Amino acid sequence: MRYRVRLIDTGNGYAVWVPALPGCRSFGRTEGEALENIRGAILSYLEALEEQNTAFDSREIEIF
Repeated sequence: MRYRVRLIDTGNGYAVWVPALPGCRSFGRTEGEALENIRGAILSYLEALEEQNTAFDSREIEIF
């Protein structure tokens, strides 16, 4: 599954979040670092949903 992310240069690094996953956000000093960090945040978010026994289809994602 793919997730669209929003990325913004804050002047101190890059903030990134996933509109489809409320509260799923991250930060990085560079754009690349922010994207790598959000990839991990998405996986953690989906794992947490599974642990809570939430009916949610989890799949691997690819972020560009």
